[in-house]
Amino acid sequence: EVHLVESGGGLVQAGGSLRLSCAASGFTFDDYGIGWFRQAPGEEREGISCITARDQPTYYSDSVKGRFTISRDNAKKVVYLQMDSLKSEDTAVYFCAADDPKWLCGTTAMGPASHWGQGTQVTVSS
Repeated sequence: EVHLVESGGGLVQAGGSLRLSCAASGFTFDDYGIGWFRQAPGEEREGISCITARDQPTYYSDSVKGRFTISRDNAKKVVYLQMDSLKSEDTAVYFCAADDPKWLCGTTAMGPASHWGQGTQVTVSS
């Protein structure tokens, strides 16, 4: 069974930074792409970044491009999302998700994911 656990969320002031972590277990981590999604209350879930099993980020949404950076450590089975220059509109629950990178990590968009973490809350104060 695939298990994903997010951590690192919290409260931060606008302009600040947070680093989210997604710890994986129960599957061959190196074979999966990992994506980050977020969902604010009343909003659609938004795919914001995806990284392939070859440690190459293939997608950032326009809303986060230039501010967020995705990376992975296959030895530790952890994917990170470094979030800089945070804005109030970044407030959301952030999820990591795993799937075949062929389906998940596109060049212009993210696809659906089969496996999800529980989410971690990020709140940015203005």
